[in-house]
Amino acid sequence: MTDPVTALREILGPKGWLSGTDAEPYQRDWLNRYGVAPLGVARPANTAEVAAVVKACRMAGLAVIPQGGNTGLCGGAVADRASAVIVSLSRMTAIGEPDPESGSIAVDAGVVLAALHDMLEPHGLMFPMHLGAEGSARIGGLIGTNAGGSQAFRYGMMQDLVLGLEIVTPDGAMWDGLRAVQKDNAGYQLRKLFCGAEGTLGIVTRAVLRLYPTPKQQASALLVMSDFAAAVSFGTYLRGEAGEFLAGLEFFSDVGLTLALKHLPDLAYQLETRGDVYLLVELASGSARVPLDEILASALEWGMEEGLVVDGALANSGAQRAQFWRLREEQPEGQRLEGEQLKHDISVPPGAIARFIETGAEICDDILPGVRINPFGHLGDGNIHYNVSPPEGRADFDGKAGQFAEALAALATEMGGSFAAEHGLGRAKIAMAERNRSSVERELMARLKGAFDPQGTMNPGVLVRIAE
Repeated sequence: MTDPVTALREILGPKGWLSGTDAEPYQRDWLNRYGVAPLGVARPANTAEVAAVVKACRMAGLAVIPQGGNTGLCGGAVADRASAVIVSLSRMTAIGEPDPESGSIAVDAGVVLAALHDMLEPHGLMFPMHLGAEGSARIGGLIGTNAGGSQAFRYGMMQDLVLGLEIVTPDGAMWDGLRAVQKDNAGYQLRKLFCGAEGTLGIVTRAVLRLYPTPKQQASALLVMSDFAAAVSFGTYLRGEAGEFLAGLEFFSDVGLTLALKHLPDLAYQLETRGDVYLLVELASGSARVPLDEILASALEWGMEEGLVVDGALANSGAQRAQFWRLREEQPEGQRLEGEQLKHDISVPPGAIARFIETGAEICDDILPGVRINPFGHLGDGNIHYNVSPPEGRADFDGKAGQFAEALAALATEMGGSFAAEHGLGRAKIAMAERNRSSVERELMARLKGAFDPQGTMNPGVLVRIAE
């Protein structure tokens, strides 16, 4: 039998196979917590090469680890064994022509999200997915983790933005489901099945994505809220008052703002008042005739009269709007520069956000008194990035990281939420899923994995445990 490395080199050519030190940039996850050196890294240039690589690995009994931009936080895109091949989609970056009549575009799985944004801008179209890692996150990985981002409450998760998929299955077959239609009820919704599967059921190689017209105008405001409950109440009012024009509803705390301003000197806070909680609101419309500024100003006035809003300002220019957004977007970077941190990606029903944050703070302080909590996220869909820094003067968490994770996961589950709002389960959260989700749910997932991948070679050790 041909040596698998030789076979893979023949399939991929000199640019398509990396090993040794050349493979090191692909080996570890973004947080540097997971990943062992694989046999090598395959970098196919097209779908046919992906299929050939998968078939060769299957014949050799090698695990296949699909990898996009490797920006996830749960270790789902790196190997857990030496007898594995990482399949990087980084060379598959073709972007088709947008179809404005259908509101769609076909792209390769290796396309970087920011590159898609840039390509669509001159056409007056947008793909409504925005997140902190968009400069390196790739479409295939975003599909694999069913990413959401800051506009998920308006446009949906990745599964709502995918119209069609092309997939290489675990046995190396190719499924062409690249149909640019929203309504396709000819059986199981296979395209949605692969959204959130984290590469355990097959490799996404191409996708047809939904597009929207670029807004012709936007109105943004930065608000100081009296507390988190006030932010939730004001958000409820805005959803009724602004309706389909509501495009952004982001919250953050003074803990996060303080860290961002401390470590990023080019940031500017332009309101006169500081508070415990901040809300970033944005309205957008495809029509220049909609009075967005009036709608937002009226809502702001109502919030102040009700005692929900302490202070606020409407952006008077695109530059000021960008400054407002940077205060929210630099929250993770400010905390990273402060030192050691724990990241928890939680979701609860939006009405339970304030209760989760307050109860979570009590739980965390019981685990390690004085711990600094930086909650921020998406008020519209209940996604809370509940990040924690050690108490002032401490460099670590005294070995209690697991206690924080388990306690917050249990709290989210109790409130009818999820301990894995984005980034998926990966390798990091399988045990947590088994403790917080029913045995029936976990067994259904295991059966699905077994049906698609009976040999268990496609991203083993991710999302579900299968006996080997």
